[in-house]
Amino acid sequence: MSESPVLNVVRPAPERAELLQWMYARLRDEYGEKPLEPRRDPMHELISTILSQRTNWRDEDAAYQELRTLGDWDAIIAAPTEAVAHAIRRSNYPESKAPRIQATLRAIRDAPGGYNLDFLRELPVKDALKWLTDLPGVGIKTASLVLLFNYARPVFPVDTHVHRVNTRVGTIPRMGEQAAHRALLGLLPPDPPLLYELHINLLKHGQKVCTWSRPRCLQCVLRERCDAFALYGDRVPSFSEKAPPSA
Repeated sequence: MSESPVLNVVRPAPERAELLQWMYARLRDEYGEKPLEPRRDPMHELISTILSQRTNWRDEDAAYQELRTLGDWDAIIAAPTEAVAHAIRRSNYPESKAPRIQATLRAIRDAPGGYNLDFLRELPVKDALKWLTDLPGVGIKTASLVLLFNYARPVFPVDTHVHRVNTRVGTIPRMGEQAAHRALLGLLPPDPPLLYELHINLLKHGQKVCTWSRPRCLQCVLRERCDAFALYGDRVPSFSEKAPPSA
């Protein structure tokens, strides 16, 4: 009878930190280097990330572009909530996102800096995260994306793909996405370019290979050190499903 594998998830933090560095190198080889350069202005990043929740990037972008046809941020605040929901209908759950977006814009408008978020560059990271997550509809993922992508702050956004890949590989135990932000950041160096590239490449890997259901394990460049592959081979279950019964 073969011995059960020693899983990454039970290894001490320094070993799991080394595993993340190995993943970073393997994913760079697979998907390439990703320089840390802002892809859009901070307000665009903030609102688009709210729209992106449970939504693919094409529908997110379409929703954002139609939202902006309503006018500037003040005009979006002043618009009927039903009109905002209609504008962002390509995003999932527009009826709940529309009032949150308006409330977020209103809170930013009434803050000392208005729609200019550049003060976040100088705030201590903890305070910058708190300021953003105090906004209606802004969670830790959205706040981390804005701070890392736009201001090169040492935070690590965890979306559903980043969360799923790390849980399967075993760098973190099964936990919610919010807890995963803290757990993964505690294992990673405070190096914004590395954090950015690792986030982008993990996201791509989760979209292309380590998918929610029927992951393509035999194509995976991480499989040799993956807990899920060690346990199930190429029969890794869907992420929210229980493990398949033993043969």
